[in-house]
Amino acid sequence: MSQCWIDFDAIKRRIPMTVVLEHYRIANLRVSGKAHLRGRCPLHGGQGTQTFHVDTAQQVFHCFSCQAGGSVLDLVMAIEGCGLRQAAERLSLWSHLAATGDEWRLETIKQTVTKKREGIPRLGFRLRDVDPRHPYLQTRGIEEATAVEFGVGFYSGPGLMHDRLVFPIQDELGQLVGYCGRALDGSEPRYRFPARFPKSQLVFNLHRATAMRRPDVIVVEGFFDCLKVWQAGFRSVVALMGSSLYEEQCRLLIQNFRHIRLMFDGDAAGRRGTSTYTPLLARYCSVEVLALADGVQPDHLRSHSLREILGTRRPT
Repeated sequence: MSQCWIDFDAIKRRIPMTVVLEHYRIANLRVSGKAHLRGRCPLHGGQGTQTFHVDTAQQVFHCFSCQAGGSVLDLVMAIEGCGLRQAAERLSLWSHLAATGDEWRLETIKQTVTKKREGIPRLGFRLRDVDPRHPYLQTRGIEEATAVEFGVGFYSGPGLMHDRLVFPIQDELGQLVGYCGRALDGSEPRYRFPARFPKSQLVFNLHRATAMRRPDVIVVEGFFDCLKVWQAGFRSVVALMGSSLYEEQCRLLIQNFRHIRLMFDGDAAGRRGTSTYTPLLARYCSVEVLALADGVQPDHLRSHSLREILGTRRPT
């Protein structure tokens, strides 16, 4: 006897992810943004309490520890240990739970929500007498107006950042939370962050990028990459402050943008990061890879070359 035909796409559209979470009583999730939940992964357990992410707008999930992810069908298959058809049949039985369709709200699972994420402490001071006209900035192609806008410059005062080029780092709300200092005399570390600074929880320039209210963002690795792209006229640009994309950084990106343009360095680390994070981000939003030639970094390029890569029309 032949099996009945099942419209898998229709099931994924009709059954909200929240119905599956409630059915399996997946608790200890908390609201993290307008349409995001996160908590301990129900599939592998694990020690991480923030590894399991659910996007209730895109109707997808992902665990940053065990790398499981996908649609409601994938979640049911992983929990039940069954095949695609069996998962679809189970979900079909729950269709009455989805009668409200798109009107389903996060409030339906308030009992699974824990307290809101505590923000990164705001820095209680600002470095004074930062020189945005230092010759090193000119050698890197950074205009004075750009340095002034970002608060970048040479700091000769006392403390951890003494005789370094400093980059103020703000959180997603634009609050100053720290500085990074770049050595100009070859001393190590080349880039110095304060001890225990939560770099993995921040995305450089996010507050300026979100202020543009664009659905897309250009993601680069370093500070100078970000400044050069911004200077070329592409103001929706952020930097990861490295070639790794961490869990909280991923959340910040997919929460604020629908289209991500990855422009990592043209070296081994950049290529590896691109190949690793493109499929991960693609679970939540559209991703475009802007590949650079071997050995080339965004900050090596002049404005006209960046515009050729990013788009011939200068953005507004």
